[in-house]
Amino acid sequence: MKSLLLREHRLPTPPAGDPAFAPLEDPRMYWPVQRARLSKTVREGAQSLGVPVELGLLRLWQHNLPGAAWVERIGLPRRAVELTLGDKLVLHVNPNNLVRATHWQGWPYKYRPTSSAFIWDCEWDLRRGDLRTSSRARFIADIDAHRDDLAQSEAFAKYMARLKAGKPWSSHQQGILLDSEARILTFLRVYLSFMDDMAARGFDSTRGKDMLGVAVTREGRLLKINRGLHRLAMAQHLGLPSVPVMVKAVHRQWWERVTQGAQGNHVLALMKENLADCKPESQPGVLTNFL
Repeated sequence: MKSLLLREHRLPTPPAGDPAFAPLEDPRMYWPVQRARLSKTVREGAQSLGVPVELGLLRLWQHNLPGAAWVERIGLPRRAVELTLGDKLVLHVNPNNLVRATHWQGWPYKYRPTSSAFIWDCEWDLRRGDLRTSSRARFIADIDAHRDDLAQSEAFAKYMARLKAGKPWSSHQQGILLDSEARILTFLRVYLSFMDDMAARGFDSTRGKDMLGVAVTREGRLLKINRGLHRLAMAQHLGLPSVPVMVKAVHRQWWERVTQGAQGNHVLALMKENLADCKPESQPGVLTNFL
């Protein structure tokens, strides 16, 4: 009866599903995937409703209409900036130089920058973890070193330990469940296939859910943020010479320094001009950041 119910509940397309993971999708993940899909639908619906408002606010600011100062003070609507500037926010950097990242997990909310703004305040850029020693970098190096016998890898041991403890690893975003030794090995082989494809074809910015995101610090340096850390770790491990990254935010101190009190479209032109000079940050910050 249980197996019949599972067959009746065919797994819907997971929010972050990739065809490569299809063999690992499991009907038992039906409801977690449904909840993830509903959450994504609600979130994207709210965003689509807000985009016209955000574009209107940006146009108000661009034409220096009443309220323009307030729009800049709250940080400019990020999605509207991205839609307006498009690939002008994309930079090409050597991934082996993009070694510092920041996140605010565990921070009080009052100290976190808001993802809806393009201009960020606070001290987020002073927390810099080292991607070269991150869990993603260790994972990629580990499975590559043990590609001929993945059962000897640390990653395999970690997932097996969870399985033996009765808590197999799962992903509601991808709809997969690693509840057997064979599934764990298949999961690791999928990541090896991603890396081998990157080695053969180069970095494909369309492969992941989002482009590699970076933010500009107060000193005008680039820090890695948000998603794509596994893809970046692969590019670094392979020694690729260049990857595209998108500027998702800038520190207000840098913004004010490069725009020099200009207004409207002239500000955007100054910012774009100065983005070309932004290079990846290599030094640790004064605040500790663990990755």
